[in-house]
Amino acid sequence: MSLANKSNTQTLAKYLQLEQNGKIQAEYVWIDGNSGLRSKTTTLDFKPSNISELKEWNFDGSSTNQAPGDNSDVLLRPAAIFKDPFRGGDNIIVLAECYNNDGTPNRTNHRHSCAKLMETHAESHPWFGIEQEYTLFDLDGQVLGWPKGGFPGPQGPYYCSVGANVSFGRDIVEAHYRACLYAGVTISGVNAEVMPGQWEFQVGPCEGIDMGDHLWIARYLLHRVAEDFGVVVSFHPKPIKGDWNGAGCHTNFSTQAMREENGIKAIYDAIDKMGKRHAEHIAVYGEDNDQRLTGRHETGHISQFSFGVANRGASIRIPRHCAAEGKGYLEDRRPASNIDPYRVTHVIVESSLA
Repeated sequence: MSLANKSNTQTLAKYLQLEQNGKIQAEYVWIDGNSGLRSKTTTLDFKPSNISELKEWNFDGSSTNQAPGDNSDVLLRPAAIFKDPFRGGDNIIVLAECYNNDGTPNRTNHRHSCAKLMETHAESHPWFGIEQEYTLFDLDGQVLGWPKGGFPGPQGPYYCSVGANVSFGRDIVEAHYRACLYAGVTISGVNAEVMPGQWEFQVGPCEGIDMGDHLWIARYLLHRVAEDFGVVVSFHPKPIKGDWNGAGCHTNFSTQAMREENGIKAIYDAIDKMGKRHAEHIAVYGEDNDQRLTGRHETGHISQFSFGVANRGASIRIPRHCAAEGKGYLEDRRPASNIDPYRVTHVIVESSLA
């Protein structure tokens, strides 16, 4: 953290301690037309106890690549509430869906159809856990911890690393972890990744639509935490070309049938169905994923579908303990770090439970 950023954060803290006189600040967060995140704040006169108590709001969609200038209003409909770790108190973060003026979902709103599908298959109790990888950059565009104008030593000592010479950005990771726990995000772990300056956090297990909601808010919190440290977060699947690992969003999936005795049969049935729709999955598994799914650096090739027990070079991995116990879950290793989790969880459920 630079001295300027530290000074600004300390200055802000004294204002955040001021009384709010019974008012609540609600930060509405939504997904924009470039698969990024936007947010703005409104004041409430009460503490909401249910999502239905929150107002429908709007924004200028022509400034977010979501609407033309001559019909620019896009509606925000609250979908989920989280506690606000930045303002504290009774203040909240509101995840909102985007709708057009005619009431139809905006083209960027993939939550709408995903929620419907999850409700249809609710009796199967689909659980997800997503491993979100990301890379940290300084404001000059340099990967955090990399020498200026050069490269660090080759991959090997950085995965789950400990020490100032191999672990870069841990303060951001720890702050984000605690922010997620406070907000109510189902974060289940973090670790340093194979490429220096690259990290991962895991969200889940989450059932149905909660997976997408919790991952998007976890991403929002990460961007906000990184702001305080003067650092930029990248979700690009191959931020550095060459002999460096890319960034993925490995998606773990199970149904009740998979988790029960002899569930391994349901796991293999799901894999068979997903393999037959490989191209459909790849189409929603992230932009520039071809740069990552090369068959190297712990990936399967983008044009080929494969699976195996404990095989991190396959499209889908069955963890060894699941194969041994005859039940559990599968890990889809194809999704890139920049996925929309609503689209990914949608296609997985649609394919495997068809």
